[in-house]
Amino acid sequence: MSTPHSDTIAVRADEQLDQHQLAAYLRGRLPQADQPLIIRQFGGGAANLTYLLDYATHQYVLRRPPLGPVAPSAHDMSREYRVLSVLHQAFPYAPQAYLFCDDLTVIGAPFFIMERKQGLVVRRSLPTEYTSIADAPRQMSFALVDALADFHAVDYAALGLSELGKPHGFIERQIEGWYGRWNKAKVDDLPDMDTVYAWLKTHQPPTETASLVHNDYKLDNVMLSPDNPAQLVAVFDWDMCTLGDPLADLGTLLTYWTQPTDPPYLQMTAMMPVGDSRFPTRDELVQRYAQRSGRDVSAIRFYHALGLFRLVVICAQIYIRYKRGQTQDQRFESFGTMIPLLAQAARDLTN
Repeated sequence: MSTPHSDTIAVRADEQLDQHQLAAYLRGRLPQADQPLIIRQFGGGAANLTYLLDYATHQYVLRRPPLGPVAPSAHDMSREYRVLSVLHQAFPYAPQAYLFCDDLTVIGAPFFIMERKQGLVVRRSLPTEYTSIADAPRQMSFALVDALADFHAVDYAALGLSELGKPHGFIERQIEGWYGRWNKAKVDDLPDMDTVYAWLKTHQPPTETASLVHNDYKLDNVMLSPDNPAQLVAVFDWDMCTLGDPLADLGTLLTYWTQPTDPPYLQMTAMMPVGDSRFPTRDELVQRYAQRSGRDVSAIRFYHALGLFRLVVICAQIYIRYKRGQTQDQRFESFGTMIPLLAQAARDLTN
């Protein structure tokens, strides 16, 4: 039977799906999809849109790109489907994907359907289920890092994912790609972004060995067991998954991590509870990853700077959609103030 919708919201007015068209398309393509359909929305996240499809006796999750024009290489539903259709075989935290649709007449965008996972997603505050567990922050943090190291050890060739990306030149393409997106999305020029770009270009470390790269790995993209903060249930948001330098994922994790001594603007962009000293520091996360993976992390400052550089661009891409009226989500209004502060934080890492 379906479970309460405590982790979902009513679909936002400007992000509605054509329920009748979608129900007709899925009928006969998924088990139990001949029953009445109720659609709700997962309210977290600031890019791709995620919906709960509730068929009373069975639930699925639908993923689609955000509204309005998007960067061609971002929000790739076919890529996410390709990865999740096989990754669950080797990495148990990857939800299984069942169906991909690129027929724009159904909901107006490509989408895919994946399995529904049950658990807790930790965002800006600790769930009440964990308040009686004193070391819950450390448990979930180390489980998060351990899962990342294990993911980077997956034999992607055995899953048929050798053509998912081109590991050679991955970091250089990241630098050039995000700088190109910056120049297309920026509302104002920021000299700090040009400075960081130049520094990244001249400080690229060699990639030891290639692996699968999630490309958006952070605490609020995983789901945890309600009974055990040390137990992951799922890892989400695989639309940028590729082959490349695994330390880029660790840099992303540090970008969205916070410590109580961080300035307010970094705490505002953190994808985790803020001001809680029970969470490990960024240095502790790095050392945990090094121990679990056996990888050399001596150049982690580069990957952290690259992560912040990328975060500025992501914020700019979202903010320009807000400025153009392509989304009415009021959460994005503050991004205009955040962008130069984050660019300064990235530049600080280059000194």
